[in-house]
Amino acid sequence: MLTPLPLGIGLRYVRARQNPYFVSFISWVSLAGVCLGVAALITILSVMNGFEGELRSRLLALSAHAAVPAAADPRGLQALAERARRQAGVTRAEAYVEVQGLLSRGPLFAGAAVRGIHPADHGAGTALGQAMQQGSLAQLEPGSRRIVLGRALALQLGAAVGDEITLLLLATGAGGELTPRIGAFEVAGLFEMGLADHDAALAFAALEDVAAFAGAAVPAGLLLWFGDPFDAPRLAPAVAAALGTGPARDWTTEHAAYFRAIRIEKTMMTVILLLIVSVAAFNIVSSLVMVVSGKRNDIAILRTLGFSRGGVVGTFIVQGTVIGWAGALAGTLLGILLATHVDRVAGALEWLFGFEIFDSDVYYITQIPSQLQAADVLLVAGAAFALTLLATIYPARRAAATEPAEALRYE
Repeated sequence: MLTPLPLGIGLRYVRARQNPYFVSFISWVSLAGVCLGVAALITILSVMNGFEGELRSRLLALSAHAAVPAAADPRGLQALAERARRQAGVTRAEAYVEVQGLLSRGPLFAGAAVRGIHPADHGAGTALGQAMQQGSLAQLEPGSRRIVLGRALALQLGAAVGDEITLLLLATGAGGELTPRIGAFEVAGLFEMGLADHDAALAFAALEDVAAFAGAAVPAGLLLWFGDPFDAPRLAPAVAAALGTGPARDWTTEHAAYFRAIRIEKTMMTVILLLIVSVAAFNIVSSLVMVVSGKRNDIAILRTLGFSRGGVVGTFIVQGTVIGWAGALAGTLLGILLATHVDRVAGALEWLFGFEIFDSDVYYITQIPSQLQAADVLLVAGAAFALTLLATIYPARRAAATEPAEALRYE
């Protein structure tokens, strides 16, 4: 089968060795620029996806997928939690009571949220059960007045296991006035989730102790978990309606600021790195313009033999897209390879240059997470293909505008 003439000539020009060295050099630079830009963009987006997933998992470790309000009655909350566990989509439900107060030990003070829980709801398989010191949860018995602190919160208070701390909170009296309540709790253990919002501002005690200490007006309700966190906006209102409680709130609204910031960063990073591909596309323009200048006689001869303007346009579009698409394809493959082995690449760089990217004494996350998503790969590759294709249009139209008589006049 005969190859279409524009395609055949375009491929022949790509393979031609008589091009000036400078033109060939620019073509190779263009290919390498597209390749590196695409690879860098895929890798960075995958790393940002990994950090987003890591942040989401840490935020949801204790925050639950959704919460519904209810009266601060320990027995009523337990019965409501049993009903919630039977609702469609709910994998776990636990009762809670939470107050905002001031913790103190000697001259040291720290604001914290004290959450009352049932220790039986947090087994070894839950995030809190894994984060707490062994045996800490078992000591949160009703009436024990024991408390478990986040490790960063304990450092602020200078508290250790066995120490006594004071909890101060403001409660609303019968007449609507604010009255202080002060009580002592014994530190039964510490936990560390690797997130400042939890480790530096959260403490746990027995649900009955917190409810009795804070009074009936304390915020309370159920924390709900679903099989898929992204189902929370859809399932949480249905569960709240079935239980007859107040309106539910889910994690997508509770932590919207975190993920909005990440989305903005990803968008800006995509735009910035696409500029690298754009610069490489401009290199394709310049190299094709020089090729067109050197091929004016060839174009003129082809035109006199009956080659159409559209055929000339197709010829140089083929030449430019082969260079650009080869770079985009190589960059896509390189980006996928780097994104799936970013931990090994980071380890090799740390060993080679003798430094640690994420110092374990400073950062909670000590390894670079990566989550490769097909949508990102397709978006980046498609954008690179489109930019390199657009870069060929001007040189190709300029080649088609060559007048045979002018090009051959002095030959």
